[in-house]
Amino acid sequence: MQKRVNQEWLRHWDFIIIDAICLQLALMLVCYIRRGIWFPYTNHSLGFQAAVLSMCQLAVMPFAGYYFSIVRRSFFQEIWRVLGFAIATTLIALFYFFVTKSTDSASRILLASVMGSFVVLDLIGRTLNKKRVLRAKRAQKKRAIILITSSRLVRRTYELLFNANSVKDFTLTQIFTMDPILPGQFDDMDILVTYLDNDALQEINHTYIDEVLVVQPDDIPMPKEFIDIFMNMGITVNYTNSFMENFTEIHRFGYFDVLTSSVKFASAFDLAVKRLFDIICGFFGCIVTGILYLFIAPAIKRKSPGPAFFAQERIGKNGKVFKMYKFRSMYLDAEKRKAELEKQNKISSGLMFKIDDDPRIIGSEKKDKNGNPKGIGNFIRKTSLDEFPQFFNILKGDMSLIGTRPPTKDEWSRYSLSHRIRMSTRPGLTGMWQVNGRSKITDFDEIVALDRYYIEHWSLSLDASILFKTVVVLFKREGAV
Repeated sequence: MQKRVNQEWLRHWDFIIIDAICLQLALMLVCYIRRGIWFPYTNHSLGFQAAVLSMCQLAVMPFAGYYFSIVRRSFFQEIWRVLGFAIATTLIALFYFFVTKSTDSASRILLASVMGSFVVLDLIGRTLNKKRVLRAKRAQKKRAIILITSSRLVRRTYELLFNANSVKDFTLTQIFTMDPILPGQFDDMDILVTYLDNDALQEINHTYIDEVLVVQPDDIPMPKEFIDIFMNMGITVNYTNSFMENFTEIHRFGYFDVLTSSVKFASAFDLAVKRLFDIICGFFGCIVTGILYLFIAPAIKRKSPGPAFFAQERIGKNGKVFKMYKFRSMYLDAEKRKAELEKQNKISSGLMFKIDDDPRIIGSEKKDKNGNPKGIGNFIRKTSLDEFPQFFNILKGDMSLIGTRPPTKDEWSRYSLSHRIRMSTRPGLTGMWQVNGRSKITDFDEIVALDRYYIEHWSLSLDASILFKTVVVLFKREGAV
């Protein structure tokens, strides 16, 4: 799932807030210098002018590309942008005052002084914020990308991508060529360069990769079949060729202007709402987990001495490895005993592990009158209480509340190319599989089909629907293991 980037000005909400604050600070400063008034909003005339200026500023923001590539702009380029921004705001304000015949209550000298002060304050504010953004970009984990191009363009493309003047928000993990290369041809480079063939695709399939960049040469046909495979795997593809079909975005990738295709594009606003909801749920979920720990931990340790929490390496978005947490519902030797129980696996492909009456579950040797296991492990799994520690993963950002279930490393190693799409989005605590009778589904391809549907049709309303169905399933205790 890829963020939609066409509404550039909405992405830079921090600069928008700075522009709005600087305008108000400029107004307050000028009013104090000219009239000795620190808080002009209590004055009818000044308050009216402040409101008009604010509305005109908001009207200008979405247009003329004032926020396009704002972080990459030089200081001198920024001066011209801020001057243009201030002039456009001033002209709209003057036009409004003229049309509404409010020129008597509006001071042109005051207006000019405010906008002049705004230019100075805004340049300072934007410059400081750019430094903050660049520091944050250097500190954050960057996107992992692979480059595909011809052997002739490898060195030149590498130089352009890592130009000293460019902002690099990605890590280049490997380079693949569309044409065969000579032995030792790129041994002097500090990155692995190999020929893109079917073996390479299998390697890519089980590697942490966020995006692919295809720099298309003029002398080699575009490897459309490979790009289709990447799309089917759920990997976002960026390419520098205008005749590629079905592209959905045009944006900047380092030095290059690229077309981008992804299995699903989502607006920055929708993704921000989803993440905010995850943070809120993660925070309160962690509190509930702490309360549950007081009751569950002693019961677990009484039946099976050892830690109450279980941490296991799982595969997250685009193949990134993370540690997923659960309340421990199995005996400590559960992983060792898994191999001897493989024959009972209901999912014959081995891409997931699911058996009835798993003897590794704590207390499962104890049965009720109907012969069903009734240990503490069975109870917390039946009620899904074992999942609550995953709210820590949600709060950290490794997982989301709604998504696809993260596979183990062993399961991930068996994925075919078409299975990888499951992990093109952040894994979730619940999802399509959980609310569509997970205990009854034993065909892994059917699970993949449900996950593909979720990714291709994702929306906030779909998440809300899944969340509602999850609550219903929990109360009915359907589908839990």
